[in-house]
Amino acid sequence: MKNKLILLFLVAGLLSLVSCNNDKPIPKPRGYFRIDFPEKQYKTYNDDCPFVFELPVYSFIIKEQEEYCWMDLYFPLNQATVYMTYKPINNNLNAHIEDSREFAYKHVVKADAIEEVVFANDTIKVYGMLYNLKGNTASSVQFYLTDSANHFIRGSLYFNVAPNKDSLAPVIDFIREDIVHLMETFRWK
Repeated sequence: MKNKLILLFLVAGLLSLVSCNNDKPIPKPRGYFRIDFPEKQYKTYNDDCPFVFELPVYSFIIKEQEEYCWMDLYFPLNQATVYMTYKPINNNLNAHIEDSREFAYKHVVKADAIEEVVFANDTIKVYGMLYNLKGNTASSVQFYLTDSANHFIRGSLYFNVAPNKDSLAPVIDFIREDIVHLMETFRWK
């Protein structure tokens, strides 16, 4: 009786192992690396440009040589860059705003949604718009700032990797906070 019971368990175990055999291997679910973010700290950027703002200490400015006050805010830990272009206003504010809007909405083909957040600080005359682009877009965050009379600056966030909203989402959210801080501390000289 004892031998029959052992034989029954062995046959049942062998059958369960054989029945689980599948010619196709089951792929492992895709995982992403854990991302450790630095502590939020900021320093003031004040150069020969007609504006001042605070940027994260874990980023740095690369100035473009060809154009006045065009610069890249580079985040080396995340392989991300906020490309910033400055333009003086010469009775063409509406054209600059429309160019910024069109540039953001060029991503509508890949975007799941585009959220517009109006920014206005009447006290220091800084006005603008933040575009949050959802989905696998090349640029996830874009913005512009102006004083409505003399100055206009626009920025757009790009990564040096293929867009993947799932793996980049935490980094995009982290850098978006830095862009919002930049907008909130932005001042015209």
